[in-house]
Amino acid sequence: MSGVWVFKNGVVRLVEDAGVDKANGGQRSTYRRKVLVYSPTEEVMTSYAELEQNLMALGWERYYDDPDLLQFHKRSTVHLISLPKEFAKFKSMHMYDIVVKNRNHFEVKDA
Repeated sequence: MSGVWVFKNGVVRLVEDAGVDKANGGQRSTYRRKVLVYSPTEEVMTSYAELEQNLMALGWERYYDDPDLLQFHKRSTVHLISLPKEFAKFKSMHMYDIVVKNRNHFEVKDA
C-alpha cells in the first residue's frame, strides 16, 4: 500500500499516491494500478458481475437499499461491503475492504 494515512474529522483514510512525488521535486513517479484477485482461481476481477458471483459463493447477499452504492452483507457477520455503483470508481481502498472481510479468498496485487 503506497500513500499517506490522513486523520480528518475523526476518520482515518489512505490517500494514495496520485503520481506526484513531493520528495522528488514534484516529478511524476511510477504509479502502479492495483487489481483485486480471487485467490482460489487467480482470476482478476474486471467487473462487478464477476465480483458479485464470487462474493455470493462465499455467502454474501446483495442489498438494494441505496441506489448510489453496490452493497453486500454476510448474514453471519456484521460486515457490510459498500462499493461505488460504477466499476470505474472501484479503488484500492474498496479492494482492501473486500480482502479484510474475506481472508484467504481475495488479494490485491499490482497490475
